[in-house]
Amino acid sequence: MRFTVAAVQAAPIYLNLPASLAKAETLIAQAAAQGAKLVVFPETWLPGYPAWLDSCRDVNRWDSPAVKQVYRRLAENSVVVPGPVTEALGAAARAHGVVLNMSVHERVEVGPGRGTLYNTMLLFGDDGTLLHMHRKLMPTYTERLIWGQGDGQSLQATATPLGRMGGLICWEHWMPPARQRLHESGEDVHIAAWPHVKEMNLVASRHYAFEGRCFVIAAGALMAVRDLPAELEPLLELQADPNALLLRGGSAIIGPDGTILAGPVFDEEIILTAEIDLTRIREEQMALDVTGHYARPDVFGPL
Repeated sequence: MRFTVAAVQAAPIYLNLPASLAKAETLIAQAAAQGAKLVVFPETWLPGYPAWLDSCRDVNRWDSPAVKQVYRRLAENSVVVPGPVTEALGAAARAHGVVLNMSVHERVEVGPGRGTLYNTMLLFGDDGTLLHMHRKLMPTYTERLIWGQGDGQSLQATATPLGRMGGLICWEHWMPPARQRLHESGEDVHIAAWPHVKEMNLVASRHYAFEGRCFVIAAGALMAVRDLPAELEPLLELQADPNALLLRGGSAIIGPDGTILAGPVFDEEIILTAEIDLTRIREEQMALDVTGHYARPDVFGPL
């Protein structure tokens, strides 16, 4: 099976969910017009990755009014699943006949965990159905100030009209058991959602493709210093140039032998596309299959 995939490399309208959703709908339409059948967005694209956690002063201060205000705005602009935003995303996928992977800040609205935010990946079929959601297992370092931990039940590939798809978010790619769980579920295409795909993130994405014998769509976003929340003070070294990029994109599309098929592209908004051929997976499995002939469950079983 051959089809075109797209990594959307763009800046959302930070901390503005309605405006970011409108931009996403436009970008989905543009990707479809370029022939894409799978459209992938970067980590927490709705309503934007919280780079202020590492780029602003005093974000870890206890009882800080400014940080509380930013968190409130983030929560108010996060996505309830299911809800009006997932309905709109499903409608966009259906209207343009694409499988859509969107990463969001998710807000639990009712029941246990009410008020908790999660870093969540949503997969929609080309009929608009929400097929799968995955919450990031372990927020990384400063991210633990704002996100809860996922429960791991979502570590599996999902059948779509374009093959079996799975995904991990950012540093989950350095969690060996998480990788193996997804490999064993039989991914054809893996979505690697990042804030931006800097050097080591590209290394992890290429390693995942080679190890899992699958195609990888590594998607990164853009963010300028001027996009940081107005309530917070940027670090001194960032204040001189409000147009400097904190997140630089770096999106890439990678084959099942680790070869880069498109990208990486930095410092510009782009819909990065490539045609992929799923029959390549079987060819590469001849030499390496970490769930089959290159596995040793008799050795690496439970301790």
